[in-house]
Amino acid sequence: MTRVLVVLNDPPYGTERSWNGLRMAGALVRREGVEVRVFLFGDAVGCAVSNQKVPDGYYHLDRMVLSVLRHGGEVSCCGTCMDARGVADQSLVEGALRGSLEQAADWTLWAERILSF
Repeated sequence: MTRVLVVLNDPPYGTERSWNGLRMAGALVRREGVEVRVFLFGDAVGCAVSNQKVPDGYYHLDRMVLSVLRHGGEVSCCGTCMDARGVADQSLVEGALRGSLEQAADWTLWAERILSF
């Protein structure tokens, strides 16, 4: 079993880093023998906010987070970063959780590979 941690830092929109990180997480989580965890820091916590309204033709990062979760991945958001941005636990997509720096540290030690976007 290969264990991969994907760490996102950038906002959901305005750059493509979080989009690319979630694309990679989505591709990896669908592979047999791969466990994927995604940790969202800073503005990236906005990726896990549910019911995003974006213009036609734009990607929906909340749906991408849901897809990672549906395929067996885990997604956690930095609680301190959520608080700083006024993101409530209830506003996260189903399955995404409030996390902590301690959890991020645990996930880092768990991972065999870490990808940072």
